[in-house]
Amino acid sequence: MDLLLNGKRALVTGSTSGIGWATARELAAEGAHVILNGRDPARLDSAVARLQVELPTAVVAGVAADLSTVTGCQQLLAEAGELDILVNNLGVFEPKVFEQIGDDDWTRFFEVNVMSGVRLSRHHLSRMKARNWGRIVFISSESGICPPAEMVHYGMSKSAQLSVSRGLAETCRGTGVTVNSVLPGPTKTEGVGEFLATLAHDAGQSLQEAEHDFFKFARPTSLLQRFIAPAEVAAMVAYVCSPRSAATNGAALHVEGGVIRSLI
Repeated sequence: MDLLLNGKRALVTGSTSGIGWATARELAAEGAHVILNGRDPARLDSAVARLQVELPTAVVAGVAADLSTVTGCQQLLAEAGELDILVNNLGVFEPKVFEQIGDDDWTRFFEVNVMSGVRLSRHHLSRMKARNWGRIVFISSESGICPPAEMVHYGMSKSAQLSVSRGLAETCRGTGVTVNSVLPGPTKTEGVGEFLATLAHDAGQSLQEAEHDFFKFARPTSLLQRFIAPAEVAAMVAYVCSPRSAATNGAALHVEGGVIRSLI
């Protein structure tokens, strides 16, 4: 299916690896002009180069900026220019016992996972409305609906993204602009791979045994019973960014392998 994205200008935050990189690749493969973002210039250059190797005809660029700060967001806004598509993918996670989560941790998770998307969306939403077309997508998580006991601060930030996304969609009534959120489940990103390796090491298990036990004990409701591939999430994101998704607005779209036991 042609997603009709040829020539659309898209920004994917936190896109040097994982879901962000996979999303940037999917959009670029569909003909969008894609801007990647990350804090580390070397990692960003490597991600852009990798994309150019895989898709030689793609139009891609990179902007290095730390979106956990107001200054970093302003820098990205200045360098990225006008957009048709904004994918707020940047996020951090960290398993931590609730009693050990300090105020600085709560602030950091809110600044990175929530405020980066708020600041970028605040800038671009009015411009998209003026052109009567645009797509804003927040990459939330099943943890936004089922907050995990092992990282309550992360769950809080993902719930906040769902609220922001739906609220912004309400302001787009009758326009060609949509705002949606996508909820991945446990996904085999670089960070999750390191987390799984730590679990395996601590338990004296193989990676396969650790993954099996993770889904048996930590995510027993998963119907998939495996980690999701970033490309599987990116496929949903690309569709939501396309003109073909015009009737999907204000939605929280599940790509979480059935972890959430719900009819909706």
